[in-house]
Formats: sequence, C-alpha cells, structure tokens
Amino acid sequence: MKSILKPEIINNTRGKIGWILLWLIGVPVPILLILFLIRGCT
Repeated sequence: MKSILKPEIINNTRGKIGWILLWLIGVPVPILLILFLIRGCT
C-alpha cells in the first residue's frame, strides 16, 4: 500500500536534511542556532 505524503511533510523533511548537512560539513552549532532563529520556525 502506497503512502501519500503531503507537500508540507516533504518540504519539512528537506529543511531538516539541509540543517543536518550543514552540521555534517562542519558549520558550528551556535551559528546554526543563530541562523535557525533568524530564519524563524516556519
């Protein structure tokens, strides 16, 4: 049975993957937190 993903879920997942990739390439956590707060929790 196929599961149908809503576009919001897909975009949310892409956003999380982007933050994880930034962390993996070595961007310090405090900078990521500042960017997250500036960008907002959308």
